[in-house]
Amino acid sequence: MAFVTRQFVRSVSSSSTASATAKKIVIKHVAVIGGGLMGAGIAQVAAATGHTVVLVDQAEDILAKSKKGIEESLKKIAKKKFAENPQAGSEFVEKTLSNVSTNTDAASVVHSVDLVVEAIVENLKVKNELFKRLDKFASEHTIFASNTSSLQITNIANATTRQDRFAGLHFFNPVPMMKLVEVIKTPMTSQKTFESLLDFSKALGKHPVTCKDTPGFIVNRLLVPYLMEAVRLYERGDASKEDIDIAMKLGAGYPMGPFELLDYVGLDTTKFIMDGWHEMDTQNPLFQPSPSVNKMVAEKKLGKKTGEGFYKYK
Repeated sequence: MAFVTRQFVRSVSSSSTASATAKKIVIKHVAVIGGGLMGAGIAQVAAATGHTVVLVDQAEDILAKSKKGIEESLKKIAKKKFAENPQAGSEFVEKTLSNVSTNTDAASVVHSVDLVVEAIVENLKVKNELFKRLDKFASEHTIFASNTSSLQITNIANATTRQDRFAGLHFFNPVPMMKLVEVIKTPMTSQKTFESLLDFSKALGKHPVTCKDTPGFIVNRLLVPYLMEAVRLYERGDASKEDIDIAMKLGAGYPMGPFELLDYVGLDTTKFIMDGWHEMDTQNPLFQPSPSVNKMVAEKKLGKKTGEGFYKYK
């Protein structure tokens, strides 16, 4: 009898595990909304790992630029990865590109995908409008994810009727090179959705870390206040921006100093994040705005992308 009981328990346990595993969504078909650097990067890594991808943006010229950027990036990777076998490198580029198609109508493609990753402008209203519309056309099993770096996932998910199939999937720039992905689980995100996104991240060759739906998640919550504290140090005249950058590179082993990183990320992006956090918690000293950053953004000195930020670029 004991033997039979043990066999039964084993059988039920095995069956439950198999059932739980079977319930997870195996993500094969992906729609990436937004053809900018982040969207194109996400599309590239998904396509390079055997997923079929539809990259969506409002204009054909943006998509053409995105596709060209993906091709150039793939050729660089292939040159290193297949240095001894150029033919294999060419085949890798060709095969990856064949996995990427483009479209200007998001609603027409989401019905046939397992995952929708949004990588558009950091504006809650715009994101809500997009997801509310796509929610009507996407299949019931389709998971929605936002690549937002600063907005709360819950506030975006509330625009849809699939809060249990909604999470954060925060990649880092440049996506093909950066191994980290933050997988953000809201109080409504189902375990099935969460585990499916962890599996998808690993399938991309990334290292997923998990975090609750807290402002900035892990990396930005630690990084942005550090960047702003460097700016305050400079604003007070305690040290030059050049010396602060050198100190953090040589003293802390960081690859870039805070001002170099601010210029690389874009001062407008940092200001947007800080403004949002300040609005949520006006008394938090870490979230106080910076006069010098505000001034430079007003003058369109946004960093590398405009040719000038804290430093000048030719």
